[in-house]
Amino acid sequence: MDITGRKLFVKALEEEGVDTIFGYPGGTVTDLFDELYKTDSINLILPRHEQGLIHEAEGYAKSTGRVGVCLVTSGPGATNIITGLADAHYDSIPLVCFTGQVPLGLIGNDAFQEVDIVGMTRSITKYGVTVRRREDLGKIIKMAFYIAQTGKPGPVLIDIPKDIQTASGSAEYPSHVDIRGYKPIHGVHIGQLKKAYKMLKSAKKPLILAGGGVNISHAGEKLKKFMEKENVPVVTTIMGKGAVPTTHPLYIGNCGMHGKYAANMAVMECDLLFSIGTRFNDRITGDLNEFAPHAQIVHIDVDTASISRNVVVDVPVVADAGVALEKLLEWAEKKDTAKWQEQIHRWEKENPLAMRRDHGISPQMIMEHINAQFPHSIYVTDVGQHQMWATQYLELDEQSQLITSGGLGTMGFGFPAAIGAKIANPKKPVVCITGDGGFQMNIQEMATAVTQGTGITICLLNNNYLGMVRQMQELFYGKRYSATCLRRRPSCPGGCKGPNDQCPEYVPDFVKLAESYGAYGIRVEKEEDIDAAFAEAKKHTDAPTIIEFMIATDELVLPMVKSGNPMSEMILK
Repeated sequence: MDITGRKLFVKALEEEGVDTIFGYPGGTVTDLFDELYKTDSINLILPRHEQGLIHEAEGYAKSTGRVGVCLVTSGPGATNIITGLADAHYDSIPLVCFTGQVPLGLIGNDAFQEVDIVGMTRSITKYGVTVRRREDLGKIIKMAFYIAQTGKPGPVLIDIPKDIQTASGSAEYPSHVDIRGYKPIHGVHIGQLKKAYKMLKSAKKPLILAGGGVNISHAGEKLKKFMEKENVPVVTTIMGKGAVPTTHPLYIGNCGMHGKYAANMAVMECDLLFSIGTRFNDRITGDLNEFAPHAQIVHIDVDTASISRNVVVDVPVVADAGVALEKLLEWAEKKDTAKWQEQIHRWEKENPLAMRRDHGISPQMIMEHINAQFPHSIYVTDVGQHQMWATQYLELDEQSQLITSGGLGTMGFGFPAAIGAKIANPKKPVVCITGDGGFQMNIQEMATAVTQGTGITICLLNNNYLGMVRQMQELFYGKRYSATCLRRRPSCPGGCKGPNDQCPEYVPDFVKLAESYGAYGIRVEKEEDIDAAFAEAKKHTDAPTIIEFMIATDELVLPMVKSGNPMSEMILK
């Protein structure tokens, strides 16, 4: 019996085990929403903006490892998810995003709310296609889910014209697909892996660099066993943080632009960099000519295109991190790295990661209280200084998770991603760490959070500035704070060098704003009030609680390496 495209759409989602879809209705998807209305098997989440919607799907996907599913209308509905598609592309998050499209006969006629969304997003999706035949709909949806979650995960976009949704066709939904030209890597080249391991065995100062690929493949436990068996220290990228417990004696810390002094020095002085699941972006390498200058480099990554693209490596290994580590564990034998570890500990003592404590509430204090009050939680950050402080000071173990926007660095990501994570994990504490700038970029999602009953604790670090850019202006632009003061008004004098008694009031009042949405708001100005605020937030399981931490405007994220400089040239004070 034939069925309509809209019925096959819902059937496909059910066959794929989709339990949640983030959707915003509009003219070209009304048929699909009408069909979703008839099923009880899929939870339909209505956000307040499509950018918030796709970040919520990212949070859902990142926290579960499952595919996040989006549904938006054509035109502005589709273009509003482009930032999220790019974010998911850079951070390898599996998404299947459905966009409505005008009927086939109107495509190319500049019809109302017609855009070529497939063309616009070709460079930031793994696969994108407009469905042009009803008989292809089931196969294309099956392909979308398969492509999104295999190999290097990523976003897929399926554009469905309105007449395809109403056209009749086969009710069959394929159980599998064989895609010509798309053959994800499943194994590992044993010869290359043996070369890499032989190099590790002969190294005197080996170092493992773990990137986001380790977390994506859920290979943290394997990495932990491998580093313990080999007795080799580990550093991580920001996206790799949490791959091994941060309290482990072999874990040094994050490396890169805002990495730990000891971690960056270890990269600079090691004789073998055994990297797993990282693409060596500029935030990790700094000056490419000075990156790991004394080291031979092994690079294990599932994405062939990532290997030797930025850093030319000595031994490339194309493989999923988990598959490679499983094989490496069969060969692992303990190395004597005592002298090397002693050197790393000396670097740690020379310049420990710490902030001054005589300057009011410091970000380090806030993170330490989060560690104590919210262990084994999902931590979601926005982008900016607070993100770097979180990646520096949060303690992670096997029962906790850090979700952040790495490759694209998307302000406005944190709050909606936390909502998506909480919807996916209703019984687990979710802590959103954000800044006063980034939080306002998708602040309308407070309505989504309240209506969905998501009891998120939002730690809002308010320094009255767009802090990360302000930091660069302070250090490298002669303290010319152009367009970074969030209190600035036309009546303010030109050439302002920082806050003073004449500054206008900050807008908005976040506590009142929370209350206006039906959420909860607390303002904290002293360290002794932090735990009481967290205790109050834990009581509120029906809606989010904003805890606004008033921090100094001039707090800096240190260490810092100026963009393009070698990682050895760290600003420490």
